[in-house]
Amino acid sequence: MDAVRLIVTSGRALAAGGEVPDILTEVWQVQALAQAIGSRLAVHGPPELRGEAIGLTELAGRGCGVLHTPELAPGELRAAQLTELGDARQALMRLGTLLGETGIALVGIACAADDEATYWQCMEAIDAADESRDRVLEMLRKLADRDAGLPEREAG
Repeated sequence: MDAVRLIVTSGRALAAGGEVPDILTEVWQVQALAQAIGSRLAVHGPPELRGEAIGLTELAGRGCGVLHTPELAPGELRAAQLTELGDARQALMRLGTLLGETGIALVGIACAADDEATYWQCMEAIDAADESRDRVLEMLRKLADRDAGLPEREAG
């Protein structure tokens, strides 16, 4: 399945909400998908995106690592269904939006958390989602620079 379809599916599942464990499962799914997309971009994407794509893979992996790995039935892991990137710009734009929505969902959980462990787990996951989104935005900037014929500039 292409990246955009998986991102849209993940966005709908996240928006559907549910109980805290369900939302945290969807957040984990988003981070796993971001990790898979980053990995795919690092190997098969435009050369100017490879460094940021590797960074996205690492950050999204950290995002998965701070959350409890959900028990998913075979075939439920969306990241494993990624077969093609499709349009990298479109995938990155939608992934950036999804990572922003993920952060918002985590803020809601953290604000309502009854225990400190859940609160801190959410804080670390928010940080990972935010940093992952920063990488996505940087990749979009590099694509825009490439399309405009501008030389690549260093991120500051």
